[in-house]
Amino acid sequence: MKLYCSLSSPFVRKVRMLLEETGRGDEIEIELVKTSPMAPHETLRSANPLAKIPALARDDGPTLYDSRVICEFLDAHFQSGLYHAGWDSKVLEATGDGITEAALQITYERRFRSEDHVLEDWIAAQMGKIHAACAALNTRWMSHLKGPLDMGQISVACALGYVDFRHPDAGWRQGNEALADWYASFESLSSFAATRPE
Repeated sequence: MKLYCSLSSPFVRKVRMLLEETGRGDEIEIELVKTSPMAPHETLRSANPLAKIPALARDDGPTLYDSRVICEFLDAHFQSGLYHAGWDSKVLEATGDGITEAALQITYERRFRSEDHVLEDWIAAQMGKIHAACAALNTRWMSHLKGPLDMGQISVACALGYVDFRHPDAGWRQGNEALADWYASFESLSSFAATRPE
């Protein structure tokens, strides 16, 4: 199998963390691609019509895309048990992915619009989603986050790592001390350190 990816993508990081945690990364060929909404990579687009990463080309079926689809497929393929909490694992993964999507919207707004056309209200709305999700994690999900490792935790950690990477002044830790402490502890995981964006 071949994984199309960029090492700075938080969605790719989720998949790479799964591979690190399972110790099966040597079974997947890594193909680094440079792609963006405005300039999609042609080889990637032939594998994934949306030209998004990550995309997992399989030997025996169509290419899989969307990090949640890929992670669930690999989890089943490797029997790694990273969805052991069922729907809770999946909802927490969706929450982390939602934070990532909001942070990406801010990144794209600033990267692909000229400075005089950047919509600050749009950026503020996306930042509001990040803060609301972090508050929910801090008040409702700490017992799960502190439990056995699963894809929900990986998704949340990759999302917060991306916010720090691209938007270091987001201030998500303020008022979310339990979440901030959990994240500080999670950063010590070898799989998280090994997949840090460049």
